[in-house]
Amino acid sequence: MRNSLLLLLSVLLAACAGSRRVVVETPGTINVLSYNIHHANPPSEKDKIDIPAIAKVISNTAPDIVALQEVDVHTDRSGKDLHQAEALAKQAGMHSFFAKGIDYGGGEYGVAILSRFPIVETKRYPLTTLPGTNGEPRVLATALLQLPGNKRMLMACTHLDAQRSDSNRQVQIREVTAILQEQPYPVVLAGDLNAANGTPVINELDKHFTRSCNDCAPTIPVINPRRCIDFIAFTPGKFDVVKHEVIQETYASDHLPVNAVLRLR
Repeated sequence: MRNSLLLLLSVLLAACAGSRRVVVETPGTINVLSYNIHHANPPSEKDKIDIPAIAKVISNTAPDIVALQEVDVHTDRSGKDLHQAEALAKQAGMHSFFAKGIDYGGGEYGVAILSRFPIVETKRYPLTTLPGTNGEPRVLATALLQLPGNKRMLMACTHLDAQRSDSNRQVQIREVTAILQEQPYPVVLAGDLNAANGTPVINELDKHFTRSCNDCAPTIPVINPRRCIDFIAFTPGKFDVVKHEVIQETYASDHLPVNAVLRLR
């Protein structure tokens, strides 16, 4: 009888593994996913909006917190009735907070945070775009989260300027780190920083935060990726890195998703 039960369990586990990625949670850890979703438009499918493809990445990773960039809300291109952050949060059974970067296509476009933990407070911080740079306005979004055991942490998400010049990004990363250093809670920052390791932007980040990777695997382009510009970082000394991974999902977006499992000290 015992052997029959073990055999049945093995079959069920194999079936689950065949249908989706199996994620084993470690007690006391926080699973963080950062993803530039390209407004849910797969690069190989012009004008197609594929929310289920993004939702599948989230589901397969089983994160506690998700930082999303390039999120559409009620835009012409994605659908006037579609709030992408809310739709993804609903499918994942999570809470959500969207922070507008710009008005776009009759709606809004920006960044979002999804969380399976209750969200206590949210804030949106506009970041500086220098005059004459023609940069797109950017924001920092923060969500104060209530963790088990009466603990709290601050989740932050941003998407820095994409201009070739580092000028806006350098100003913006200094603003981001200044804001987050003032917080009384452990902080996790995630997002598309549009800057690679060794640049002044990442050097500035590293002065104040610890990244979940040092020699970080590349995140763009999704086919034959060459550069890592998507990062997860945290308050030094407040977390241990259990796992860091760049997920090789090449259809849903023009960026590869970044996943880190952190243990709060």
